Amino acid sequence: MRILLVEDEAALAAQVGASLREAGYAVDHAADGIDGWHLGSEEPYDAVILDLGLPRLDGLTVLRRWRAAAVAVPVLILTARDSWTEKVEGIDAGADDYLAKPFRMEELLARIRALIRRAHGMPSPELACGPVRLNARAGTVSVDGAPVALTAHEFKVLDYLMHHPGAVISKSTLTEHIYAQDFDRDSNTIEVFVGRLRRKLGVDVIETVRGQGYRLRPPPEPA
Repeated sequence: MRILLVEDEAALAAQVGASLREAGYAVDHAADGIDGWHLGSEEPYDAVILDLGLPRLDGLTVLRRWRAAAVAVPVLILTARDSWTEKVEGIDAGADDYLAKPFRMEELLARIRALIRRAHGMPSPELACGPVRLNARAGTVSVDGAPVALTAHEFKVLDYLMHHPGAVISKSTLTEHIYAQDFDRDSNTIEVFVGRLRRKLGVDVIETVRGQGYRLRPPPEPA
């Protein structure tokens, strides 16, 4: 999953970015509203963390422009602790959630996980496809209850596919959502990750759709 962090406070941005990456997210950072608005308009993100007090272009204006342009990405706004008016304005402008500064990183991560789940109609924190279970909070995967050890990139690929069950996902889409903007991307490595996942999971849940990409489907029930 790929996150856009729009925050001008350098120390906070570094802390949040590090925590997000440690949690397995690909993170792009913008330090002002103009850059944030441009990235959010042009790049495919799974969620955005948006500070409202930004230089060059304030966060509310950024958010309103996105929503006016039908950019439907889930947005978590960061507000001042006692500024209830910012919270109301943010929600009215199209924000999906808010968090007051200062905040605990665990709460931020929990809210981001919940935003992404809700965006895909998934209320449970544990994702399932047949015997495969993925827990984004714990960063664990199991098959029939037995833990499966995955690399960071293998986990990211499976996580994205499990958030889009039944949908055909192209290699380029997977590449865009598991790597940050400044990463040296190579869509051919997606084939390698999928091949490793199939071997490690030991069940046929990732289907290749020739010429289009991959689709996650539960294995057929035994006769």
